[in-house]
Amino acid sequence: MPLNRRSRLITEGIARSPNRAMLRAVGFGDADFDKPIVGVANAHSTMNPCNAGIQPLVDRAMEALREAGAMPQVFGIPTVTDGIGMGTEGMKYSLVSREVIADAIETSVNGQMMDGVLVVGGCDKNMPAAMMAMARINVPGIFVYAGTIKPGHWKGQTLTIVSPFEAVGAFTAGKLAKEDYDGIERNACPSVGACGGMYTANTMSSSFEALGMSLLGSSQLASPDPEKADSSAQSADVLARAIAANLKPRDIITRKSIENAISLVMATGGSTNAVLHYLAIAAAAEVEWTIDDFERIRRRVPVLCDLKPSGRYVAVDFNAAGGVPQVLRMLLDAGLLHGDCITITGRTLAEELEGVPHAPRADQDVIRPFDKPLYPHGHLAILRGNLAPEGCVAKITGLKNPAITGPARVFNSEPECMEAILARQIRPGDVIVIRYEGPKGGPGMQEMLAPTSALIGQGLGESVGLITDGRFSGGTWGMVVGHVAPEAYAGGTIALIEEGDSITIDANRLLIELNVDAKTLEARRARWRPPAPRYTRGLLGKYTRLVSTASRGAITDAPA
Repeated sequence: MPLNRRSRLITEGIARSPNRAMLRAVGFGDADFDKPIVGVANAHSTMNPCNAGIQPLVDRAMEALREAGAMPQVFGIPTVTDGIGMGTEGMKYSLVSREVIADAIETSVNGQMMDGVLVVGGCDKNMPAAMMAMARINVPGIFVYAGTIKPGHWKGQTLTIVSPFEAVGAFTAGKLAKEDYDGIERNACPSVGACGGMYTANTMSSSFEALGMSLLGSSQLASPDPEKADSSAQSADVLARAIAANLKPRDIITRKSIENAISLVMATGGSTNAVLHYLAIAAAAEVEWTIDDFERIRRRVPVLCDLKPSGRYVAVDFNAAGGVPQVLRMLLDAGLLHGDCITITGRTLAEELEGVPHAPRADQDVIRPFDKPLYPHGHLAILRGNLAPEGCVAKITGLKNPAITGPARVFNSEPECMEAILARQIRPGDVIVIRYEGPKGGPGMQEMLAPTSALIGQGLGESVGLITDGRFSGGTWGMVVGHVAPEAYAGGTIALIEEGDSITIDANRLLIELNVDAKTLEARRARWRPPAPRYTRGLLGKYTRLVSTASRGAITDAPA
């Protein structure tokens, strides 16, 4: 297998003999210096189910790389799990960790001049971080998803991690017995693997199949099942061939392949976080892509899959029904996919989809026929108005009427809002505002899963609106609007809202409006003063100073 310039810098010439001496200490023999060095980025962690099943996948990948004639070298990357940090100060590190992980991968691969990289990750931020890093360093790379968790069960109810969050609201509203509250918590997470609905982890992993950076059919396998480890070995073999062919991420990650990925996100009812993450991935790959491109794709792609959080089924059901390949085939047949995009296998996406049925099986209803979609258009709408001149993201599936006008209930942090919800102070028709939780103001755009799930549990999901400059879990559904930009900390209009102001959210008109006259807003703006930063030192202080607006992906390496 031929070496590229990176490993030659380490392994050839008299001046490099000290380098070779150090590599001998970690297992290199004379013949190994002619092999490509492949980094294996290992996100294994026993702190969370999402990443606790990764080590066997890494072991299989290392074995397969050796068999393919490479020298795999493992290095660790950190992980923060949203479901554990949710509602605490720890959650501020979640989105921040995306930048840290991307930087860690870039540092290890470039710092040791590796020929390629295979990343194994399970949690939400491992995935976009891996793609950002691979796009930056642009050596052959592939992503291996750690796999989905299996669903839990309680009294005939299928459970995911969102179930305990919704149980909090139902229990406080007197709608759920203590026995059932405890039963849901104890049975929601029965295995290793990432959150089981079409939440952020499964959204991003499935979209990487469409992007061309993960193997087709690999993203919705359950983490504990042997097929998941097999896919890791297959991914390693494909990566070895990509290194030999010098097939690089920027050959694969293009404007057209990102369109494919977002089309898949829309068709499967994926997470709002995909908007934030694909803006960041596109920026890393230096691909022209804006927030308005999501709306362009939403208008033409229907929702074809009945998946949680707003639907009925989980990832393992989706996989059994045909999974990502089936949906991609349907989109290709409908002219909604660029089949000529190259994938990590060296084959085009259309070639990879040969042999996949043109229509979903009749004995399942997870994936709808193309002419009978769940919704005729995508579910992630980009709204604009005086409240979000840079745009914001609304998730509109599962709603009978995606429009509301009501009085503002204003909170300057997520904990303040959660207190009011649990105290039953929110009424039907209210529009909750959670601000100063944006990229800079939070910092880190905490996910609002606890408040939104509590509202669902109290039966208010259809009748209460919620807007925030923070973001949402992939498990969120309801009348919710996130990523409001500019954020409150930067002086966006959301900072000027006062209790009782009338707010309109109208996804039909793609509108988000504060119904207050311009003169009054001008007077409020003259009185407004930016708050002191919540953190001034350490990682969060640094992030506050560097991070971009959400409408650009909340990235920290934007060009000056």
